[in-house]
Amino acid sequence: MSKEDQVASGKYLVNIGGCNDCYSPKMMTPMGPVPDSTRLLSGHPADQPLAAFDPQTVAPGKWILTDGGTTTWIGSWGISYSANLTPDSTTGLGAWTAEEFIKAMKTGKHMGSGRMISPPMPWESIGNLSDNDLRAMFAYLQSLKPIDNNVPAPVPSNMLSEMLKKN
Repeated sequence: MSKEDQVASGKYLVNIGGCNDCYSPKMMTPMGPVPDSTRLLSGHPADQPLAAFDPQTVAPGKWILTDGGTTTWIGSWGISYSANLTPDSTTGLGAWTAEEFIKAMKTGKHMGSGRMISPPMPWESIGNLSDNDLRAMFAYLQSLKPIDNNVPAPVPSNMLSEMLKKN
């Protein structure tokens, strides 16, 4: 498969997989929120504060969408921020290899060996794709315009508990 065909296949998989739903900041339109085409797959905007939420909605077995941009979730596991999937070498996937990406999708671990990937990322399902499909997705992500967007780190549940006590 040529590089162009691989990128096209990856774009197809990313689009049918709904990756923009969670990884692209949104713009409000008369028809509701749509992915901001200037920031596709760049993750939770680093300058966007955490939306207000009702602490009563955070309990074991519950999770809530916390912002209109659909890039942040709060649940009993803590707070998840969608990662920057663009090839920015400092804040995105630019320093990753295809093998690290494939391993991350198959193991649920950041860069294939780090911290667990937070909910609601469906890595268990995506990890069932073939290595060739995952390699194509990575090739597409690497073909995007790099966007410098330093997404906040996930907040673990024990730190979320402390935040909730302060509210």
